[in-house]
Amino acid sequence: MAWQSIPVPRLEGVSQEQFVQHLYPQRKPLVLEGIDLGACTSKWTVDYLSQVGGRKEVKIHVAAVAQMDFISKNFVYRTLPFDKLVQRAAEEKHEEFFISEDEKYYLRSLGEDPRKDVADIRKQFPLLEGDIKFPKFFKEEQFFSSVFRISSPGLQLWTHYDVMDNFLIQVTGKKRVVLFSPRDAQYLYLSGTKSEVLDIDKPDLTKYPLFSKARRYECSLKAGDVLFIPALWFHNVISEEFGVGVNIFWKHLPSECYDKTDTYGNKDPTAASRAAQILDRALKTLAELPEEYRDFYARRMVLHIQDKAYSRNFE
Repeated sequence: MAWQSIPVPRLEGVSQEQFVQHLYPQRKPLVLEGIDLGACTSKWTVDYLSQVGGRKEVKIHVAAVAQMDFISKNFVYRTLPFDKLVQRAAEEKHEEFFISEDEKYYLRSLGEDPRKDVADIRKQFPLLEGDIKFPKFFKEEQFFSSVFRISSPGLQLWTHYDVMDNFLIQVTGKKRVVLFSPRDAQYLYLSGTKSEVLDIDKPDLTKYPLFSKARRYECSLKAGDVLFIPALWFHNVISEEFGVGVNIFWKHLPSECYDKTDTYGNKDPTAASRAAQILDRALKTLAELPEEYRDFYARRMVLHIQDKAYSRNFE
């Protein structure tokens, strides 16, 4: 089945004022071209990263298949020196490997203590800090994290959402990104923040029949492109070749809205978590009723939620 995708708009030479005042309030994905990112797009070759990044130990995902699934955990966590990771991730076949000679590697950098420290490339990889400039499209006090990402060619990451706005900076290589609107969450078969539909190009519509109703937004990223991913937008990322990227996350809600234990930027806001707990208690109470009554009052609750909580300001 050929899927119809809505192209993500691409704009070149966007100023901070134009982004903040006119584009950002639309709350839709956007590819920015021509942003000054520093020398990283030309300097961050395999040899350069191996030399400058050094032998710092990094925790990585290793999978025998291209489609990584965080729900079923079809990968293993391993540790490699950074220079070895870069060299292996750039290969199609490996002389040294953990699972198989064509295994895939994925680095999502972490803080020094992932339980309490956020990732920041400027702290974890200080020798690379001078090569990259972050887009100055948000206030410095809103900054949350900068995540270093390295992917093997062909690697596909699971569809998920984050609770903070972010820029995906494609430093080297090419990626294809497919996004889904938060308003289409009911078609994505969610398990927590992630979709159960792993193969978004050839989904099992017998198992996931509603998935065909989800609107797809799609773009290709090349070196130097910056993709704005608004909070709550689902995204699936495919590395079409070996590539290096950096995600910049920032808080667009007041700090007190976020879970203070969240170092990844993917825990639901505290008010949303409390509401989910209240809903669970309500469902347990409904379970005390006979089926006919439980069904009737559950439908009334859904209508009440739609009337009081659904926004009419979005598509």
